[in-house]
Amino acid sequence: MMRRRLIALAALLACGTAAAQDISELYVRGAFNGWGTASPLVAKGNSVYQADILVSPGNHAFKLGTGDWGREWVIDPDKSTSVAPDQAYDIEQQSGPETFLFVRRTGTYRFTVDASTPGKPVLKVARIADAQSANAPDPHAGHREQALQHWPTWDGKQETVRYSTPDATTPLRRYVQSSTMALRDPGPQHVEYAEQEGLPRVRSGNLAFDALFALAGTEMRLNSVSQIKDGNYNGGQAIDCDCFSTGEKWAYVWTRDLSYAADLGLALLDPGRVRNSLDFKLSSWRPEIKPAPQISGTRDGLQIVQDTGSGGSWPVSTDRLTWAFAAEETLRTLPAAERAAFAARALKALSNTIDIDRVAAFDAKTGLYTGEQSYLDWRDQTYASWIPGDLASMASSRALSTNVVYYQALRLAAKLAREHKDAPRAQRYEEWATDLKRAINERLWLKDAGMYSSLTAGHLDDAPLHKFDWLGQALAIITGVADAERAASILAHYPHGPMGAPMIWPQQLGAPIYHNRSIWPFVTAYGLRAAASAGNAAVADAAYESLMRGAAVNLSNMENLEWLSGQPLLLDEKNPSLIGPVINSRRQLWSVGGYLGMVIENVFGVTAQDDGIALRPFVTAKLRRETFGDTDRIALNDLRLHGKRIDVLLRLPAASAVNGHYAVERIVLNGKPVKETVRLAELGETNSIEITLGKLVTGQEQIRRVNADPYVESSVAFGPREPVVASLEQLTSGGVKVGIGAGGNADNVSYSVYRDSKLVASDLKAGDWVDRTGGAASCYALEARFTDSGNVSHHSMPRCVDAGIEIPVTDARVTSNLKPTAADARFTRPHLAAWGQPNDRFSVERIAVTQPGSYRLQVRYHNGANQVNLGVSNGVKWLALKDASGKVVAQGVIQLPHAPLLKTNTPSVYSTPLAAQLKPGSYKLEMTDFFNMSYLESNRSFSGAGGAQPSNRFDIYGVRLLRVNP
Repeated sequence: MMRRRLIALAALLACGTAAAQDISELYVRGAFNGWGTASPLVAKGNSVYQADILVSPGNHAFKLGTGDWGREWVIDPDKSTSVAPDQAYDIEQQSGPETFLFVRRTGTYRFTVDASTPGKPVLKVARIADAQSANAPDPHAGHREQALQHWPTWDGKQETVRYSTPDATTPLRRYVQSSTMALRDPGPQHVEYAEQEGLPRVRSGNLAFDALFALAGTEMRLNSVSQIKDGNYNGGQAIDCDCFSTGEKWAYVWTRDLSYAADLGLALLDPGRVRNSLDFKLSSWRPEIKPAPQISGTRDGLQIVQDTGSGGSWPVSTDRLTWAFAAEETLRTLPAAERAAFAARALKALSNTIDIDRVAAFDAKTGLYTGEQSYLDWRDQTYASWIPGDLASMASSRALSTNVVYYQALRLAAKLAREHKDAPRAQRYEEWATDLKRAINERLWLKDAGMYSSLTAGHLDDAPLHKFDWLGQALAIITGVADAERAASILAHYPHGPMGAPMIWPQQLGAPIYHNRSIWPFVTAYGLRAAASAGNAAVADAAYESLMRGAAVNLSNMENLEWLSGQPLLLDEKNPSLIGPVINSRRQLWSVGGYLGMVIENVFGVTAQDDGIALRPFVTAKLRRETFGDTDRIALNDLRLHGKRIDVLLRLPAASAVNGHYAVERIVLNGKPVKETVRLAELGETNSIEITLGKLVTGQEQIRRVNADPYVESSVAFGPREPVVASLEQLTSGGVKVGIGAGGNADNVSYSVYRDSKLVASDLKAGDWVDRTGGAASCYALEARFTDSGNVSHHSMPRCVDAGIEIPVTDARVTSNLKPTAADARFTRPHLAAWGQPNDRFSVERIAVTQPGSYRLQVRYHNGANQVNLGVSNGVKWLALKDASGKVVAQGVIQLPHAPLLKTNTPSVYSTPLAAQLKPGSYKLEMTDFFNMSYLESNRSFSGAGGAQPSNRFDIYGVRLLRVNP
């Protein structure tokens, strides 16, 4: 290191003028400016160069580099460093790691490089006078009507939000909203917006409530675009689409984001744009693709697109059928002249997708669908720490949220099939939905927790985990998967922090804030729906407050917030790697949809039905008392549905200090009493609906409250680290000795042992434990539990007593059209490199099975087509096992997802397994093509593997046959 520095210093001393010239070509490039070239170091004279950059709060990595990164200047070429304001640091021309600047509050920072001393350039970073001074004009000045809100903070302080309008009597108001909250992104501490023609308006006597609804409408319009863009598609160039983009920082259309947003509120307000967006997320086969014989459906293969993601996307991730949530709402709200064409297209796409996924992602043994949790798609955040290196185990797990998504999609497909006079198909889907609902309740309900498990472990374990997520619980209630008793239990048991419900429970140690340790407003909105449907006013109140507070103090409907503090960015200077939310965007589409739906559906009670509207307001005593305390009526004006105008007046009873919610006493439509559902034919061109609330309903007030210091990883809010199966030994005296490794946990943890997915021991200490009933075919996994809080870890990676039969590709029984590639520094075993073209062949003959039993067949492989979190190139193939007579005894889809790629000693991993019940004999294994998302036309412009041409290729090292207990 010293020698390198001396050489660099000598070069600078030899040509100081050249060094100054080099400095003049540099840019300050970092996380605060997208690592771009927007901030050049500008010459100020006397060999001094400066760049002034507005920097938001955070621990920001940056470098000094040229536009092409041909030269860099760093403080220390061997390790990352942090700069303190107003301190001078020697720099040298050398590539190296990033430098960090920690910023607590948005401000302008001046980056200065002083190269006036030849060979000794110096970097200094200083905060300069903020652009907003105490003398800045008051944005509310001159406005006739103003209102203040005070929101408590986690640390005993408060944030103040101010609203104003120049004229409260005008039909379309303009608003200014300001906040004392330190905002996530640089910009003014206020925002201006206006009510818009064509969107509904609220008049509640509460200026803040009216304004926040207008803010959500404005943000919906800002997300209504004519072009979308993503750096991974179309060369980063814009794509024409009258669609909804996902948010300020997300300019593309993503299947699940769009679908949940539309279901929550957008489909009611702009069904045409939702329909366009949904259509963008459909794709046919590429023209050159000949589908595998196991794939049914229409010839064009029209299906829903699973976006890029874990392990190369589908079917590691299988929540593409969230599309159905949006489609159903759009079918209810599209003009009649446009509905029929979309209904036919929706049925075709749903049917193809459902039938394909039935082959690729349905586990007949459990009756559940496999795949990642819906939207919780950052592996390090919500899965065991070993999962990113073994995504096949994620692919074979079963998730509550994703299975409820399938349930809803099956119900919609059945309904559309009946509408199109296809009774056999409708009956099939109805039966599948009924069976799936039963399986969810049998397999995922945890009686001891009073909630559904969020997910099971993967293959070789399969046990439901004591992990919980708010979206899955809420969707189970809303869709009717959970009966009334289970719904009440979920709402009473799922924890809520002071700012709302976290997305997962418990939180995960050592992971930054994003899905972990966070509130997502769209999920809160689904929690509100669930609470309203089950009549739990306490949980509904928590959701109302969380949604309103988040939009108020942040001046926008944010993507996510830290769950204990409600901050858009929780700064942790002592643990900068945990700072988050790591990513956060203003006007996030599903947050916008959630807020709009909160007001229209939950407060005013208006929801679209197949042939009309339902009117079921859920006004709690707390909401009436604290938000609408100064009035006895609130109004929603100019809601449009099928060209008809609907005005809703909600008459409120006297405020009560007792908590609960108000029952509907009377509904009047255009002067005539009606029931809570109104058919379209009963609506006129303009409609006045009066809903009178009456009796206070009490009793459903159970809510679980949790609080902790957001800067402390305590057992109150977190689960332990998962333990490890340190050793397995089959004892000659009988049984199996299991080595319980603590996995980094302290002494306040006990351990449980699972054998073949069943709990066989608990309350153990780390060390050896003997399972007297274990045997040669047993597989084990461990679980850790905090002894004080009872919070539980993920399961350990499972280990089986039997090592299995391994057959490498160099074995004479292996046949392929490719020849093995020799081992090298990166890949330490011989392998069939880049196998997987549609016509490639692979088989293994004369596999000798000597003991009858249950077996799992896996391919040992490596897939480096893309990173573990990106792409559309998951390996998806068809595996068949034949007996000596040539009869197929087992067959199905296996997955070979992306795996980490190292410079040296890249590990090989195992595919998802094919299950087989075998007798003693000789068998032949054959692997042929299936398909992945790269076979779809929509991914032709994808920039990575699977774009220009389909990519379903990987390196094969061999196969394994493992005997397990059934």
